[in-house]
Amino acid sequence: MTNDTRATAAVIEFITQWNLDRFPPEAVSLAKQSVIDGLGVILAGSTAHGTAIVREYAEAGGEAGESTVLGAGSFSCRASSAALVNATAGHALDFDDTQLSSSPDRIFGLLTHPTIPPLAAGLAIGERLGVSGRQLLEAYLIGVEVECKMVEAINPTHYENGFHTSGTFGTFAAMACAAKLLDLNAGTLAHALAMASSMSSGIRLNFGTMTKPLHVGRAAQNGVMAAELAALGHTGGADALESPWGFFRVFTMGAGWDPSRLVGVLGNPPSIVSPGVSLKPYPCGSLGHPSMDAMLKLVTTHDVKPEQVQAVRFRAGSNILNPLRYPTADSELEAKFCPAFMMASLVLRRKAGIHEFTDEFVRSAPVREMMKKVTTVRDAEIEARGFDRMRSIIEVDLTDGRTLVEEADERYRGGPEKPFTREELHGKFTDCASLVLRPEAIADTLERLESLEQVKNIRDVIGVVTAGTLPGASSAASN
Repeated sequence: MTNDTRATAAVIEFITQWNLDRFPPEAVSLAKQSVIDGLGVILAGSTAHGTAIVREYAEAGGEAGESTVLGAGSFSCRASSAALVNATAGHALDFDDTQLSSSPDRIFGLLTHPTIPPLAAGLAIGERLGVSGRQLLEAYLIGVEVECKMVEAINPTHYENGFHTSGTFGTFAAMACAAKLLDLNAGTLAHALAMASSMSSGIRLNFGTMTKPLHVGRAAQNGVMAAELAALGHTGGADALESPWGFFRVFTMGAGWDPSRLVGVLGNPPSIVSPGVSLKPYPCGSLGHPSMDAMLKLVTTHDVKPEQVQAVRFRAGSNILNPLRYPTADSELEAKFCPAFMMASLVLRRKAGIHEFTDEFVRSAPVREMMKKVTTVRDAEIEARGFDRMRSIIEVDLTDGRTLVEEADERYRGGPEKPFTREELHGKFTDCASLVLRPEAIADTLERLESLEQVKNIRDVIGVVTAGTLPGASSAASN
């Protein structure tokens, strides 16, 4: 069997044969950071209006309770439905982590959001089974690794032609995580992969709408369903990933995949270690974050007041300007992909967090006026430098005739080259969780997650979160 025909077998072998002890200690440490970050954004995202609609839909089913929908409006339902709601919440604010690229032809920032689908699947199945924190970490790492290596392997036309990788590949991450916890054997796992290949979905048309987070919710739900159905004896086709009608060829319209990025390299090294993942400093499209840091540095260094700003130019390449596609924003969902809002928020408040990405602030008169002053410029020199980094330059014309210029730091804040400190990670978690949890519950949850491999039953962590929910916590933050 050649590498060209071994994709399915390689993934099956990795899921069944690897365990937590085979991952380096650095991978386990990074996994705990991503779990802390992921749970925080799930809790914050549970307050989003789109999440509330999905939650109400799931709750109306009246399913027997086996897994918990976390945060605002908490209740119990079957595992796949809990995964759906929690993963939708996890991507609702666009605040979840992102996979880094390993080469210039895999565009930086446009791979996948790796954590939420396997985390939501792992929490749902893990709670039902009463698994340990160690087992959850193991399954999570396996799910993330399968997802990231598959994204690296597929031809980039998959994303360029309009698929949303967090939806398409998140399905495989959730399936791998659930399959590991369910202890599926190789034969059963082959059927689960076939089902995941058919259930994989999500198109970029829906960026800036409630359906983008739903892509991630459905990925988690479908991954859990694929693993559970396979465990019950449901079957699918052979060689699901590499066959002529398999995932890699169909989802690239024949462009296919690079076997060297998947076969023989799963876990060597784990993608969470190299090239790594980035935790988001802002709840919006990651391609704008270095530019936002540049604007924040500019306005604070020069103490720029809103009334001093005459014009702002956001200079970047097409890798950044095409996905950040809204010239102005009419909602917080559009604002997540709107450079004009990103710049306006930082000029007006010197912040762009969960309290700025709200419909009320986006639609306010000062924001609307400031957005009119922001233009984007496709810069040929930046374009020529390639897409392996998020490169941009911010220029601000002031009313006194001066022009201030700040070039974005190519080292992504929250990424491996410029990682969050422990205080920054805890601060982000606290800011997110404070929308729905009491302070003592936030502290208790953080303590348990930092020593997750020592937790005997994941239900203990979920119990702390559920018991610590603030009375009346609801979907108010993003209405």
